[in-house]
Amino acid sequence: MAEPKQDRAVRTREAILYAAAEVMDEFGFAGASITKIAERAGTTTGAMYFHFKSKEGLAQAVMNAQPETIVPRLESAGLQRLVDITLVWAWRLQVDPLLRAGVRLAVEQGAFGLQDDTSFREWVQIMEGCLNEAREQGELLASVRPSEVAEFVVGACTGSQLHSQLTSGRGDLPERVVRMWRLLLPGVAVPAVVDRISLDVERGRLR
Repeated sequence: MAEPKQDRAVRTREAILYAAAEVMDEFGFAGASITKIAERAGTTTGAMYFHFKSKEGLAQAVMNAQPETIVPRLESAGLQRLVDITLVWAWRLQVDPLLRAGVRLAVEQGAFGLQDDTSFREWVQIMEGCLNEAREQGELLASVRPSEVAEFVVGACTGSQLHSQLTSGRGDLPERVVRMWRLLLPGVAVPAVVDRISLDVERGRLR
C-alpha cells in the first residue's frame, strides 16, 4: 500500500531538517549550501523549498528544534528534573547533530542576518516550569524567583558550552554542569533538598 502523502511529507521534512543540522554543524551556515543539504537528505532542492522558504528559514527551524531533543531518561520532578534536563543536554550536545547545529546557529545567527531568541525563550520556559513545580513542592528558598533562576541557568549553560567547546570539544561539559549546580543549588534550594538532589554526572548519559 502506498504511503499517505501527508506521512511522506512529514518524513521528508524531518529528513531535510536533520540533514541541514548535520551539514550546518559540520560547515556552519555559510558553508552549508542548499545543494549539500539536499544531497544529504536524499531529496531535491525543489522539495526543500516546498518545506522551507529559504536557507535562513531552515536554519531557524534547526535552532528552534533544540528543546525537542531533550528528554531525561529518569523519572524526576522539580529541581531534580531541572538538573536532569541540563545533564542530558550536556551529554547529547556531544553527539546529536540537531542539538549541536541548533546551538551553533543560535550563537552565530547575527552573522547571517537573524536575531531569533525563540530557542532561548523556550529553554527558559521549560526551566521555569521545573522551578515552579519545585516551589509548589517546597524545594525553593522563599526569596527565589523562578523566572530569574531559569534565565540565569540558560545563560550559564550557554557560556559553559562555549568554554567547553574551546577547551575540550565539549568533552568536559557534563562535569562543568555538575560544578555549576554545586555552586547554584545552595542559593536556590532549602538545605534538605540540596542534600538529596543527585548530581551524578551519569544521570544524563545516553544509554
